[in-house]
Amino acid sequence: MLATATQSVNMAFRIAKKSVSPLVFLNRRLSVPEIRFTGAYHQKVVDHYENPRNVGSLDKNDVNVGTGLVGAPACGDVMKLQVVVDGQGKIVDARFKTFGCGSAIASSSLATEWVKGMSIDEALKIKNTQIAKELSLPPVKLHCSMLAEDAIKAALADYKMKQQAREESAVKAAN
Repeated sequence: MLATATQSVNMAFRIAKKSVSPLVFLNRRLSVPEIRFTGAYHQKVVDHYENPRNVGSLDKNDVNVGTGLVGAPACGDVMKLQVVVDGQGKIVDARFKTFGCGSAIASSSLATEWVKGMSIDEALKIKNTQIAKELSLPPVKLHCSMLAEDAIKAALADYKMKQQAREESAVKAAN
């Protein structure tokens, strides 16, 4: 009799398994484990990625703001870096927006920190190798530090073009 009771219970479970509606799974709460991949990246990259500095935009039409927009077609990273330069040629503020990987965001964030307080000439001397070394970027991510260097140069070139245009219009107005 015990064997038939066990067989009855097993048969009931088999029937129940086949008749359970898939809608039952919609009511289940699935927990998603927090996954952190910090082993492959240096803590400085993780810090700048999780707590980026100077994120945002400045008025691109302001004559004291230089905007650099650069991208890497191979990986899809796009970086916009903007700087505000005062009358003495000193960078007083910097902002960035980056669409890309964590290394690209970290490189942008670090670049904005570094250029603040520098003269234009000092900022133009920043090399991608310095950024890569500071963040301990792996070789496969060196293009991110190159983007940051290019973004700095592009932003300062845009600023210089605006200043030349302003000087030319002032000369025309004086004549």
